[in-house]
Amino acid sequence: MTSPTVQQVIAAAAGPMPPGVSMPMPPAFDTVEEERQYRKEQLAAGFRLFGRFGFSEGVAGHITVRDPEHPEHFWVNPFGMAFSLIKASDLILVDHEGKLLHGNRPVNRAAFVIHAAVHEARPDATAAAHAHSLHGKAFSSLGVPLDPITQDACAFFEDHGLYADYSGVVSDAEEGKRIGRALASYKAVILQNHGLLTVGGTVAEAVWWFITMERSCQAQLLAMAAGTPKLIDRETALHTRAQLGGSFSGWFQAQPLLDQITVSDPDLFG
Repeated sequence: MTSPTVQQVIAAAAGPMPPGVSMPMPPAFDTVEEERQYRKEQLAAGFRLFGRFGFSEGVAGHITVRDPEHPEHFWVNPFGMAFSLIKASDLILVDHEGKLLHGNRPVNRAAFVIHAAVHEARPDATAAAHAHSLHGKAFSSLGVPLDPITQDACAFFEDHGLYADYSGVVSDAEEGKRIGRALASYKAVILQNHGLLTVGGTVAEAVWWFITMERSCQAQLLAMAAGTPKLIDRETALHTRAQLGGSFSGWFQAQPLLDQITVSDPDLFG
């Protein structure tokens, strides 16, 4: 099954566009400096959203984005800083060896090991997101993939992996590589007994996949507690994934949340 074009996604969601009406689109940039600042601001906004959704758990969790000029380097949150307080200027830059290139705070070792391996395994993944969210880590303990029981969950149908070899806090490069292999070409991976990890071509996309995957885990846990969920058939699930699970769809569905957080938390741009 081929993925629909951006134009097809828009047409399916909004119908024919009258003259003078347009949809928001990912921005283009004249300089690498402008794109770098935009990515950092999007990353700070993503952390604020994670804080707003209650995804913080002590010092665990991280979102990364590649630097547009040096894609082998990535921006990430400083170790031990609350998601809800992170500003664009607080972000640190590290390379794939974990060396600090910009900033005055250390990087979380687990963030380096997981994200360096993910970015190395997936050159197409501009951003990656991982946190110890409540329902994500609860669902991960089951050691099973998400089922296609809701429209939203269909975005992940046959498009997420399962890493079933938990061995404590990730601090070994080889384990990071195994997580990268479990992610494969998918948009997400469930880390058994640990939580969720998502990737995207933009920060917005990676953040949206994480948020909606977390809520899909919650929905399945609730449904399983109430009875036996009825599965959406494979053909319908694949068709729904084609409608909702593409890169542009992920970016676009994040926009209302990003609009809200930039209005409520203008200091994130500092």
